[in-house]
Amino acid sequence: MENREETLYCVGCGAQIQTDRERERGYTPRSVLNKSLADPDLPLYCQRCFKLRHYNQLQNVQTSADEFLAILHEIGDQDGLIVNVLDIFDIAGSLIPGLQRFVGNRDIVFVANKVDLLPKSTNQAKLLSWLKTYLSDQGFKAKHVLLTSAKKKQDIDQLLDLMEDLRQGQDVYLVGATNVGKSSLVNAILKATGYDYDLITTSNFPGTTLDTIEIPFADQGKLVDTPGVIQPGQMTSLLDSHGLKQVMPKNEIKARTYQLNSEQTLFIGGLAQLDYLAGERNQLTVYAANSLDIHRRKLAGSQAFYEKHAGSLLTPTAQVENPVANRVRREFHVKPGQDIVVSGLAWIKVGQAGDFALHVPKGIDVTIRSAII
Repeated sequence: MENREETLYCVGCGAQIQTDRERERGYTPRSVLNKSLADPDLPLYCQRCFKLRHYNQLQNVQTSADEFLAILHEIGDQDGLIVNVLDIFDIAGSLIPGLQRFVGNRDIVFVANKVDLLPKSTNQAKLLSWLKTYLSDQGFKAKHVLLTSAKKKQDIDQLLDLMEDLRQGQDVYLVGATNVGKSSLVNAILKATGYDYDLITTSNFPGTTLDTIEIPFADQGKLVDTPGVIQPGQMTSLLDSHGLKQVMPKNEIKARTYQLNSEQTLFIGGLAQLDYLAGERNQLTVYAANSLDIHRRKLAGSQAFYEKHAGSLLTPTAQVENPVANRVRREFHVKPGQDIVVSGLAWIKVGQAGDFALHVPKGIDVTIRSAII
């Protein structure tokens, strides 16, 4: 990794500090830089991180896919422990394609974050077993898998003990897609090891960390927080700040259950339409942010309903030129006890076998899996 003693870096996002180009990453006003230089105990943040931390305002500077791949290549060439942070709300969408290829035969510690979002009735042991099976099915060596909540500080000590046992004095690299809560997890780790405030910048916006952030361990080695990359198949990649606030869960999800007959449909905000085409009366349970409205109606006339209400009654909509024309329709048969997953938006547990059609924006990933809950 780069020698950070030669230049200054933002402790919030890892960007190199500069005072000349206000619209580029790492910009800090000269007066702020001078103040920080005069007080070595004062954390140095770039202007982007300062506005995020204090005003929740985002300057749109993000890590490109090429930059992220370069970081993965660099990590693959280093010795050290890899910790892959996942979002339990969107496991498939937060997996990094080809990660096992980059790290070779080295073990990966998988940490499923945000378990506090799931209903309190969720059986944690069954959830952990489900996750191990799912990761193995995706081609990963799922030897070390943990469930955590950075927000609730759940099992942080267990994660620290495992990291210390496996790293053998080497560096630890935290990797993950955007918005899996990786920087929040770093802050939870820091607090558990003696820091009394959040050092790393966090927000509801994807791509908060822009460069690697290196934090020394007490003995030897360092904890390296890497930037995430926005997954184009996630619904969050098509949303503005208002849409993100509606779609991203902040508190425990309240499961919403609907009894549907065939030829009925569910609208999940203005982003997904699930048509129940054929089958017996069915119980569908939707797991989505509590702030996201769901509407049930007859399938007949649903297209006209969407065209009329997209962006008003049905919100949010994808930030594309024509949300109505941008939708694609997929048909599939679902078995009892399976989930229909719309990456970055929601999943729907199906009670009975049936035929369905799903309308989502182009490019959004949709998968069928065994029920997570």
